[in-house]
Amino acid sequence: MKPTITVWDDITLIILQNVPANMQFVTEVFEKIAAMSVDVDMISLTPPQSSLTSLSFTVSDDDLVKILSYTSTLNDGHIKPIVSSGNCKISVSDAAMENCPGVAAKIFAQAAQAGADVRLITTSESQVSLLVTKSDFDATFSAIQSAF
Repeated sequence: MKPTITVWDDITLIILQNVPANMQFVTEVFEKIAAMSVDVDMISLTPPQSSLTSLSFTVSDDDLVKILSYTSTLNDGHIKPIVSSGNCKISVSDAAMENCPGVAAKIFAQAAQAGADVRLITTSESQVSLLVTKSDFDATFSAIQSAF
């Protein structure tokens, strides 16, 4: 297997804590973001804790001001937005990853060996993406490259 490793920098992570655990709320969030012409990339929804959950997603740092204007409207005392900009995304992809156990473990082991501060992980059958801090990018990227 010779996967493609792609990187992006200047990525902002948005974490919305204590959001309603229903798809109507999630839909409204992404409809409003789309209306601002902001492209969303990685998305993660945690399992609900009672009627609440956390919703995480990434956008370009270029859209930070737009996102902050939106997330500030959500802070009604319950929803807690957390924003972290200046991150990097590393994606490892290959159609051969499907039905190939251990690829994610190999990537995670390399990130651990590099001491990476991994902020978010998303996966599909043929892709594993890690969001890491800019300060950890070089070591993490080199470690993942060396594994393949």
